Amino acid sequence: MPTYPYRCLNCKKRFEIFLSYAEYGVVPVNCPHCGDANVTRRINRVRIARSTDSLLDNLDDPSSLDGLEDDPKAMGQMMRRMGAELGEDLGPEFHEVVNRLEAGQSPEDIEAALPDLGEPGGGLGDGDLDL
Repeated sequence: MPTYPYRCLNCKKRFEIFLSYAEYGVVPVNCPHCGDANVTRRINRVRIARSTDSLLDNLDDPSSLDGLEDDPKAMGQMMRRMGAELGEDLGPEFHEVVNRLEAGQSPEDIEAALPDLGEPGGGLGDGDLDL
């Protein structure tokens, strides 16, 4: 049987009730805390599965990326958001770079401090750290 979330309009407490599909809308629902029938159904959050391409398409307007190279903190925040949208663990190297960017360190300083990042097996792919 499905669980339906409610909120009592009298005592303001939230509760859930098990009802069959046949019972929903037919059986009266009373608050288990105060017994009042003045209740309203709450709507649960809905999750939608999306492809990786659609996640990246839904990032902010591309014009918001203008000037990002001059603002390491904003770049770090954008990279963190992109990493979260991908839903994969991108490894400790990625998190290290993002943390340093959010702390205000420039990409050039990060590359100098972490010279092995661009090497194979270094964590971010081949070549230099091009942010």
